[in-house]
Amino acid sequence: MNKVNLAEKFGRFSDQWKPKIVGELNGQLIKLVKFQGPFVWHKHDAEDEMFLVIKGRFRMELRDRHIWLDAGEFLIVPRGVEHRPVADEEAEVLLFEPGSTLNTGDVRNERTVEILERI
Repeated sequence: MNKVNLAEKFGRFSDQWKPKIVGELNGQLIKLVKFQGPFVWHKHDAEDEMFLVIKGRFRMELRDRHIWLDAGEFLIVPRGVEHRPVADEEAEVLLFEPGSTLNTGDVRNERTVEILERI
């Protein structure tokens, strides 16, 4: 049992759109990721996702609207909802989702990360 310092963990990487595992509980993973620019439109058929902004801000684009999230705010995207995170400037985000969740959901491309690094 060890405490996790988010600032220290975010300081250990600079790559964007590549989630890093920092914790696990009951089959759920806690991941850290840095966002900048647009991601890909995708959905997760079997998993909900939680996005908690630690630093910066980003917007979650949905097909019918956009939701802005600032530091200290979170959003749960229900399974099956198509979405695309977009950050005009770099944002640091904590993800909480089942271990089976693939970062690009139902899309496979150059941003798909099959095996996540633990930091």
